[in-house]
Amino acid sequence: MFDKKSGIIAKERLQVVLIHDRIIVSSELMEQIKEEISGALSKYVNVNRADMEIALANDSDSATLIANIPVNLGTRS
Repeated sequence: MFDKKSGIIAKERLQVVLIHDRIIVSSELMEQIKEEISGALSKYVNVNRADMEIALANDSDSATLIANIPVNLGTRS
Protein backbone atom coordinates (compact mmCIF):
# COMPACT_ATOMS: atom_id res chain seq x y z
CA MET A 1 0.00 0.00 0.00
CA PHE A 2 0.94 3.65 -0.29
CA ASP A 3 2.57 5.36 2.64
CA LYS A 4 0.15 8.10 3.69
CA LYS A 5 2.96 10.48 4.59
CA SER A 6 4.67 10.10 1.21
CA GLY A 7 1.34 10.72 -0.52
CA ILE A 8 0.86 13.97 1.38
CA ILE A 9 4.42 15.04 0.58
CA ALA A 10 3.92 14.26 -3.10
CA LYS A 11 0.69 16.28 -3.16
CA GLU A 12 2.40 19.27 -1.49
CA ARG A 13 5.30 19.15 -3.93
CA LEU A 14 2.92 19.00 -6.89
CA GLN A 15 1.11 22.06 -5.52
CA VAL A 16 4.45 23.89 -5.31
CA VAL A 17 5.23 22.98 -8.93
CA LEU A 18 1.81 24.12 -10.11
CA ILE A 19 2.09 27.40 -8.21
CA HIS A 20 5.55 28.00 -9.66
CA ASP A 21 4.26 27.35 -13.19
CA ARG A 22 1.50 29.94 -12.79
CA ILE A 23 3.88 32.84 -12.26
CA ILE A 24 6.77 34.04 -14.32
CA VAL A 25 9.87 33.83 -12.13
CA SER A 26 13.04 32.19 -13.34
CA SER A 27 14.36 29.15 -11.52
CA GLU A 28 17.61 31.08 -11.00
CA LEU A 29 15.77 33.82 -9.11
CA MET A 30 13.86 31.27 -7.03
CA GLU A 31 17.17 29.58 -6.13
CA GLN A 32 18.68 32.95 -5.17
CA ILE A 33 15.67 33.71 -2.94
CA LYS A 34 16.01 30.26 -1.34
CA GLU A 35 19.73 30.76 -0.65
CA GLU A 36 19.26 34.23 0.82
CA ILE A 37 16.42 33.13 3.10
CA SER A 38 18.32 30.06 4.29
CA GLY A 39 21.43 32.19 4.85
CA ALA A 40 19.51 34.65 7.00
CA LEU A 41 17.82 31.91 9.03
CA SER A 42 21.10 30.02 9.45
CA LYS A 43 22.29 32.80 11.73
CA TYR A 44 19.75 31.59 14.31
CA VAL A 45 18.84 27.95 13.61
CA ASN A 46 20.11 24.95 11.66
CA VAL A 47 18.35 24.94 8.29
CA ASN A 48 17.78 21.75 6.32
CA ARG A 49 18.44 23.28 2.89
CA ALA A 50 17.93 20.01 1.03
CA ASP A 51 14.28 19.83 2.12
CA MET A 52 13.46 23.54 1.74
CA GLU A 53 10.60 24.44 -0.55
CA ILE A 54 10.07 28.01 -1.72
CA ALA A 55 7.31 29.11 -4.09
CA LEU A 56 5.41 32.20 -5.18
CA ALA A 57 1.64 32.17 -5.55
CA ASN A 58 -0.15 34.97 -7.29
CA ASP A 59 -3.59 36.48 -6.90
CA SER A 60 -5.16 38.83 -9.34
CA ASP A 61 -3.25 41.76 -7.85
CA SER A 62 -0.47 40.39 -5.60
CA ALA A 63 1.95 37.55 -4.98
CA THR A 64 2.60 35.50 -1.85
CA LEU A 65 5.86 33.83 -0.90
CA ILE A 66 5.24 30.31 0.39
CA ALA A 67 8.09 28.70 2.31
CA ASN A 68 8.43 25.28 3.90
CA ILE A 69 11.76 25.38 5.74
CA PRO A 70 12.65 22.51 8.07
CA VAL A 71 14.80 23.78 10.97
CA ASN A 72 16.47 22.31 14.01
CA LEU A 73 16.02 24.61 16.99
CA GLY A 74 18.96 23.02 18.80
CA THR A 75 22.43 24.48 18.90
CA ARG A 76 23.76 25.69 15.57
CA SER A 77 26.80 23.86 14.26
